[in-house]
Amino acid sequence: MECPAGHRFDVAKQGYVTLLGGRRRFPGDDAAMVAAREAFLGRGHYAPLSAALALALRDVDGLVVDLAGGTGHHLAQVLDSNPALVGLVLDASTPALKRAARAHGRLATVGADVMAEHPLCDGAAAAILSVFGPRNVPEIQRVLAPGGRLVVATPTPRHLQELVERFAGLGMVRVDPGKDARLAASLGGFELTGERVVEHRATMSRQDVRDEVFMGPSAHHVDPGALAVALEDWSEPGEVTVSVTVRSYRSLISPAAVGLKPQER
Repeated sequence: MECPAGHRFDVAKQGYVTLLGGRRRFPGDDAAMVAAREAFLGRGHYAPLSAALALALRDVDGLVVDLAGGTGHHLAQVLDSNPALVGLVLDASTPALKRAARAHGRLATVGADVMAEHPLCDGAAAAILSVFGPRNVPEIQRVLAPGGRLVVATPTPRHLQELVERFAGLGMVRVDPGKDARLAASLGGFELTGERVVEHRATMSRQDVRDEVFMGPSAHHVDPGALAVALEDWSEPGEVTVSVTVRSYRSLISPAAVGLKPQER
């Protein structure tokens, strides 16, 4: 494919396009993390979250962009629930893009750093998803259509509390208690239109726990050998709290009115 300026970008044989340069603020998840995520989500442990995201976008028509959308798991469920939507996953991880490219027939995938400029025209998106990922608020405002929908999913302090408490000494990442306040402060150009806590008890085997730990940021801190030893005492299946807040916002700023500081995780 070729842009108006004459730059050419190849479509990989797996079906994704990468627009990433040499420097990336977030390098993306490696193959092991992506494999763990696909396996874990495929067992349905976060199905209520996917359903809540789909409900938040049930009345939207057009393009929905999933920022740092990984394997496209949640967006695929959203598209299944709303035939009026088409989807786009932006992610910096090549292993994730390869899997996302085959997640749904109405879903395209592009390699991009979501903290940099988004490869979309002004006002192109009817909705944007941000699930446990970093957010570049000025770019979100630019690419959202006037009155467009932003749906943000963030963990509550109760999320995975059984794992965090049991494996605290191994380096499990805790939910920052200031996360909600930072999110609210960053979204001054948006009106909160809906909020719900999606919470349930997930029954997890030892393999489920391994995949949960190593599919996210804790993978950078927890030693696999130490976790394997600690899991010898895990009575399977064990119950783990999944607790996520899903908030919906309406954009109050025109796509051209940018200038807010990007908000990270």
